[in-house]
Amino acid sequence: MATNTTGELPKKNPISMQLDLSKFSDADFRPATDDEKRQQDVMSESTTFFKDGMRKLFRNPLAVGSLIVLAVIILTIIIAPMVVPYSYDEILSVNGRRDKGAKNLAPFTYSEMEQQYMEKGGTRFPHIFGTDEQSRDYFIRVIYGTRISLFIGFFASIIVLIIGMLYGSISGYLGGRVDLIMMRIVDIIYSLPDMLMIILLSVVLNEVLVFPAGSLLSRLGTNMVSLFIVFGLLYWVGMARLIRGQILSIKENEYILAARSIGARPGRIIRQHILPNCLSVIIISTALQIPSAIFTESFLSFVGIGVRAPMPSLGSLANAAREGLQSYPYKLVFPALMICLIVLSLNLLGDGLRDAFDPKLKR
Repeated sequence: MATNTTGELPKKNPISMQLDLSKFSDADFRPATDDEKRQQDVMSESTTFFKDGMRKLFRNPLAVGSLIVLAVIILTIIIAPMVVPYSYDEILSVNGRRDKGAKNLAPFTYSEMEQQYMEKGGTRFPHIFGTDEQSRDYFIRVIYGTRISLFIGFFASIIVLIIGMLYGSISGYLGGRVDLIMMRIVDIIYSLPDMLMIILLSVVLNEVLVFPAGSLLSRLGTNMVSLFIVFGLLYWVGMARLIRGQILSIKENEYILAARSIGARPGRIIRQHILPNCLSVIIISTALQIPSAIFTESFLSFVGIGVRAPMPSLGSLANAAREGLQSYPYKLVFPALMICLIVLSLNLLGDGLRDAFDPKLKR
């Protein structure tokens, strides 16, 4: 502020918005301290959408607990086959002789032949979950059944993600008559009964497809191949509708108009500008699709149109245990408990991802 010829500050106009410096001392205009500067740096710390979402996710105790449970299950199904000396289709034997007394053993028990073998100085790995009706170790069969169920769940969710994301992106971005036709196709697909399609495809593919002996597809069987095909044909429509709805609202923003004005191609606009803003919907829908696929596979295996024997799945193990439910109820407990843990953990994790990444929800 300029001073007059005598070196004094001029009087402040009563209606002026300027500060009257005569009312302030030098202490009122001291420099900021180091602590205040550091506080400003913390307050202005920038973060990305993904880091902010993960930070919110790890503050959710249910989501963290679900991650721990899933991590324990995944580590168990990876490490257990390396430790347990039995195979999922191996009929127990002692010194090359089939152990006929090893049927339907209770958990942590041994047959008479195994006890005699151990009395002579031999070692035998315990049957943690007992054995089944064909003298096979039940623990390792539950482990392999969990592997199959998780594999089907993750693989089916990837199929749904890829097809639904491509279809929904094209429909939502082009709009108009193209969007109208594509959405009517979705409505038709919605009307198809998925279980009937799986049964029909499994019957047809069983006569047509021939897989190499010993391959994973031959061990899974045509029923599981038909399940993958049905997921690719029918189950992506929900994902496509969600992504289409997001794109219809996002493509009207100014930055999309700016990208068009500089000549960006539609494919680049979708990849670089639209899909990253749909990340929350993509993550949430994919996470919730995994337990749905696992439950579908377990149900199909339970009714007898699942994986091909002797390859186990959690649904086929539960179906086999149903026959001896009164005599050996614990056999149903193990696969049913594993299904509950996996589906509940994935559902809680999906809810946590929705709360963390959905910008419409306020914490």
